[in-house]
Amino acid sequence: MNHCSPPQVTPSKQRPDYLLWTSASLVLLLYLGQLLLGPQASLPGWLLIMASGIYELINNMWWGLVMAVITVGLLDRIPRDLVISALGQGGSLKGVVRATCAGVLLDLCSHGILMVGTKLYERGASLGQMMAFLIASPWNSLSLTLILISLIGWGWTLSFVVLSMAIGVMSGIIFDALVRRKVLPGNPHKATHQSPAPIAPQLASLIKQADYSPKALGKLLWDGLKQSRMVFRWLLFGLLLATAIRATVPMDTYQTLFGPTAIGLLLTLVAATLIEVCSEGSTPIAADILTRAAAPGNSFTFLMAGVATDYTEVMVIKDTSHSWKIALFLPLLTLPQVLVLGYWLNQI
Repeated sequence: MNHCSPPQVTPSKQRPDYLLWTSASLVLLLYLGQLLLGPQASLPGWLLIMASGIYELINNMWWGLVMAVITVGLLDRIPRDLVISALGQGGSLKGVVRATCAGVLLDLCSHGILMVGTKLYERGASLGQMMAFLIASPWNSLSLTLILISLIGWGWTLSFVVLSMAIGVMSGIIFDALVRRKVLPGNPHKATHQSPAPIAPQLASLIKQADYSPKALGKLLWDGLKQSRMVFRWLLFGLLLATAIRATVPMDTYQTLFGPTAIGLLLTLVAATLIEVCSEGSTPIAADILTRAAAPGNSFTFLMAGVATDYTEVMVIKDTSHSWKIALFLPLLTLPQVLVLGYWLNQI
């Protein structure tokens, strides 16, 4: 039996996922409370802030999560050979670059990207490709890039995109090198062949043979939802944690402390670590840091450090790879790069 696969448990012996269902219930109650009672409800102030935060985040991110569920369902039906052909050869520079570009081009929220990235890993992508895909992509979706352009302009936005891609490529190269040196375990789902086949014939055949009936499409959505369960568990808990912090940490205090200094940069790193928000939530905050605190490096650090220290991402990577070591290497390898570039941006 594959030692990386969880033991098979009969349905009668499965334990309820208390974290998932408790988090889902609380998120639903807070969302409905805001929807039905509104901001003028006779509730404690902190609870009103949490309810409005949940309402705002869910309204912003629902479409990204739906798209992610669809993508996960589609990826489950795509042959491994085609996935590997699209990403290129694992463990190579070209493969890492292609994975980075794929992450940037997909228009999904950060947690939606996480679902897709882990599925790519299960379909045979190398560890470096998965990490490059995850690191470069969360706030680089087309919609968020356009929003960021409207908030901070073309120059800074394109600079952030290029630098985030550079960190993704560099981190992917390092992760693959650590796998080759056996410092980190490799992907147990890795494809056995070394020369990916041409993409076009495989894609044409897949499209021709696909079942487009309503029943098949419904099953695709259901399968995608079931396989996204692990991410939803941590996502919903993360939403509760994020809104709880929002309710207890005044935004004015947050903005005042994060000027373009070494201390401000470190405080931004701490804040990005503590404030667990989806990419839709982090983008306007990062823009505010740049425009009000005049700290472009802190803004970039907030966007990127949130990815590198995101406990949701760390836990999902751990569950996917069955390795705490791999999960903890994410912040270990990316944070130094983020801080160096953030400090450099502040000096420009």
